[in-house]
Amino acid sequence: MSQPHIRLARLDDEDGLARLDRAAWSTLHAVQPEPLPPYDPFFSERFGPRDHLVAEFDGRLAGYVRIAYPTSLAANTHVRQIQGLAVAGEARGAGVGRALVRAAVEHARKAGARRMTLRVLGHNAPARALYESEGFTVEGVLPEEFLLDGKYVDDILMGQAL
Repeated sequence: MSQPHIRLARLDDEDGLARLDRAAWSTLHAVQPEPLPPYDPFFSERFGPRDHLVAEFDGRLAGYVRIAYPTSLAANTHVRQIQGLAVAGEARGAGVGRALVRAAVEHARKAGARRMTLRVLGHNAPARALYESEGFTVEGVLPEEFLLDGKYVDDILMGQAL
């Protein structure tokens, strides 16, 4: 598989991103219940196409990353946060997640951000390894923050200076 093409999301990506997001759902990374019909729209008033980078292979959506402000406070606008990352099953292991993380960091840097942060579940070893290999470090741990599949799971706060 060649390198994915990364671009800003468009309105017409909504159905494909919604399907990809539902197919990728897992308690490995999701703290919300599995989505059931009728499905909420993928884009919302809070998160639109401008907040998503998408990866494509041969014109097909292979993944996305959501980049957002961590809070609505003016004093916090120098920080961007990865608030979602999903890769299509058939594209896993092909470097799509890594390409999206790198593109998110570069996107935030170009927008003038000084820091990039994220939250990842403690039991999500593949995602934690990816983020660490891309320069993110653990900045905090919220022990047993979530109860998923009958087990308490830590919420790991990670970040890096840009």
